[in-house]
Amino acid sequence: MRVLVGGGTGFIGTALTQLLKARGHEVTLVSRQPGPGRITWNEAFQKEVLSSRLETTQMLAKAITKAPQPPQAWILVTGVAYYQPSLTAEYDEDSPGGDFDFFSNLVTKWEAAARLPGDSTRQVVVRSGVVLGRGGGAISLMLLPFRLGLGGPIGSGHQFFPWIHIRDLVGILTHALEANHVQGVLNGVAPASTTTNAAFAQALGAALGRPAFLPLPSIAVQAVYGPERAIMLLEGQKVIPRRTLAVGYQYSFPELEAALKEVVA
Repeated sequence: MRVLVGGGTGFIGTALTQLLKARGHEVTLVSRQPGPGRITWNEAFQKEVLSSRLETTQMLAKAITKAPQPPQAWILVTGVAYYQPSLTAEYDEDSPGGDFDFFSNLVTKWEAAARLPGDSTRQVVVRSGVVLGRGGGAISLMLLPFRLGLGGPIGSGHQFFPWIHIRDLVGILTHALEANHVQGVLNGVAPASTTTNAAFAQALGAALGRPAFLPLPSIAVQAVYGPERAIMLLEGQKVIPRRTLAVGYQYSFPELEAALKEVVA
């Protein structure tokens, strides 16, 4: 297939592009950086029209709607921030959410901006957890303090930590692209949904052969990241990839220990 990848030069986009090409697909990137095989815009137009994910998504959705030959599939990656943080609730793809704080409202608006009228194009939304992989993503910010023996749980450590290996996230996206029966919302998280922040810290320390018992107090997280970003670290959700498994995706890294071992090797 011919595939258009937005954000194709980023951490996830690069991995997705490599997998798609390996599977024989022709890939064109939507990127701020010009180059061969890319669609880009001049800076003035970019600043006026493409200043946010919402506007970019709206522009692409409008282009699809007006296309004389619309694409077969339109796949959007958002986040599990859609679901309200809780120490007890369990969420699958049909669970409510999207209306309780800045990030959940952002996901709601983002997914609404992508929605297409009619059914000529198959539509899929993948709500991603924290992406673990080499060379980028959240893990790149964690490795140095953990390697120095200064890592540990964030805040109480009791909050859930929905995660996914980058190989599985791009695998889910590719499966959604290639399998015509896949549509609607998929949770882009690993099946190991009971992982807490403290358990993640312990597993990362073990993978690196380092202690991981120095907690990062909530007040320090809020001071460094600000109140809105701190919520993403101090609060979490127990998210189940029920529909992702039901549509036939088979995980390469369903368990945390193996995923971290691959990332830090």
